[in-house]
Amino acid sequence: MPLAMPEQPARTDDVGDERATLTSYLDHQRAVMLRKVAELDDDALRRSMTPSGLTLLGMLKHLAFVERYWFQEVFAGRSVDYPWTDEDPDADWRAEPGESVEEIAALYRGECAIAREITAAASFDDIVTFREDRRITLRAIVVHMIEETARHLGHADIMREAIDGGTGN
Repeated sequence: MPLAMPEQPARTDDVGDERATLTSYLDHQRAVMLRKVAELDDDALRRSMTPSGLTLLGMLKHLAFVERYWFQEVFAGRSVDYPWTDEDPDADWRAEPGESVEEIAALYRGECAIAREITAAASFDDIVTFREDRRITLRAIVVHMIEETARHLGHADIMREAIDGGTGN
């Protein structure tokens, strides 16, 4: 069953402080991504649109794990699981036959909710070290996630238009 079309996402906070502005931009991008996969049947969401096998549903799954990685593993230092292995490094890009559209959408919504909680409890100036020698602030992670989500929304725009002519957010 297709996902219902979520409400039009709220406009971003262009007059708030830095935190309000950046988090509202990220939440807006997240909401638009959910709208890109709404009202399409399972076949359309799993349709490969590129030689690499990119699908809308696979992209949504990938973004869920990107949220998990940056906010939970890198910033919060949590031990978390991922679907990929050394033998299958792109498993996060693939919707498996047993994974439903709602299951992947719920995964994405859940990861975004956890990321919001982590962000709300920390300062944008907090710095973490990861990969032994890289340092990053929460601010930089939020900006990176705006960029990452927006980049994939560009892909989703083209794919959605090719599937059913849908454009916009």
